[in-house]
Amino acid sequence: MTEEFTAAAVTRRGFTTMAVSALAAALAPRAAAAPVARRDDGLRGAASPRPPGVDRPRPTPAQLQWQRDEFALFLHFGVNTFTDREWGDGREDPAIFTPRALDARQWARVARDAGARALILTAKHHDGFCLWPTATTRHSVASSPWRAGRGDVVRECVDAAREFGLRVGLYCSPWDRNAPAYGDSPRYNDMYVAQLTELLTQYGEIAEVWFDGANGEGPNGKRQVYDWPRIWGTVRRLQPEAVIFSDAGPDVRWIGNETGSAGDPNWSTVNPAIVTAPGVDGPEIIRSLQHGDRDGTVWRPGETDVSIRPGWFCHPAEDAKVKSVDALMRIWFQSVGRNSKLLLNVPPNRDGLLADADVGRLQEFRAARDALFARELPPLAWNWRATAGPRLEGIAVLPAPASIGVVRLAEEIEHGQRVARYRLEGDSGDGLWRPLATGQTIGYCKLDRVELAPPVRRVRLVVDEIIDPLSAVTVRLFVSP
Repeated sequence: MTEEFTAAAVTRRGFTTMAVSALAAALAPRAAAAPVARRDDGLRGAASPRPPGVDRPRPTPAQLQWQRDEFALFLHFGVNTFTDREWGDGREDPAIFTPRALDARQWARVARDAGARALILTAKHHDGFCLWPTATTRHSVASSPWRAGRGDVVRECVDAAREFGLRVGLYCSPWDRNAPAYGDSPRYNDMYVAQLTELLTQYGEIAEVWFDGANGEGPNGKRQVYDWPRIWGTVRRLQPEAVIFSDAGPDVRWIGNETGSAGDPNWSTVNPAIVTAPGVDGPEIIRSLQHGDRDGTVWRPGETDVSIRPGWFCHPAEDAKVKSVDALMRIWFQSVGRNSKLLLNVPPNRDGLLADADVGRLQEFRAARDALFARELPPLAWNWRATAGPRLEGIAVLPAPASIGVVRLAEEIEHGQRVARYRLEGDSGDGLWRPLATGQTIGYCKLDRVELAPPVRRVRLVVDEIIDPLSAVTVRLFVSP
């Protein structure tokens, strides 16, 4: 099989598992001996399930702001854009990086108009080509003819994002197929931390630092062992308000797939002893990534990453394969609507612009969401009461009979996540409660479609299973379009 075919056929998850054993062995001793902290700083580690009577974990202000963003765009851009590959081998000539019309303001404007609140840029992918003029390698934009070797994609992206009111995130791949030091673990870890230090000190406030566990052998034939405690500690020291994303968090976790679907149920709490490092794999690990843990000791919500195209980089042959609006709406309900955040990859093309097909689809996606949520009923007066079980029940009267199309439920996650099972019912005026929607977890947001229900005059939310005492749930009702 050719290398190109292999890279296209293997998912990010599939390739990262190749170094699982060495990575887990290297990190496990650090995790086992450390105490548990309320905020998991990535330097502490394994914890047993939460004992009875202990307060549930709660989000930090940074995690709360991250969740409230709901939707961000991911920008995969680099030499792969010009070689028409998904994963480069690090031997690319920087001279091929020639975006003739790069406009980061277009990226940011399109993101804002699509309803995104943040942008995450691939500052470096697995090929090792850096989109900023780093002092750590010549394999960067400084060796390309773009902007006469004086360009800085990271700077242009960061400045444009802030101009359009977007928060900024950066992904710097730990795997580097160009670096001679890769595989010489201490030496490469020094280089990688130096790259992170440049990114985290030269571009102002960074809201999210995105990691995966992609790993391979270096020129010496040895597999690289990443120093994750040092890597995460560098982020904490240089950008203390940033959230750190990876399989193992420590702030935000991967959702376990790249299809755009969070688990149902989906707890924002996890047991950190299960997923101890990026790239670790196994059935229990995937279950934890997808669903979290209702008795988890650490707050680590899930981020759902998916591409608008079949690939992560822009390939002209895929211009006609952009996801449909219906597919994107399903993803919205299965990510944001399942207590997750959506990170949608929309890769710039060889001109350095978001392709017309992608921009048009994002506009249609925004219009579809706006139409679906356009007719929200005014806030209702809810009468809440605790019942045996323990359960919570709330009833509200609508100002006039209405056909409900979508329900948005929310907990006050500032106080933790508590709902484990609920049902929403409607009364059409005859005193009979009929089911409208049922579910398990709610968290920050749960979206439910109501199918073929008659107009209702009253609604009742019954929380049948609560982990800790709860006084109310926010209920927003949207009339069928």
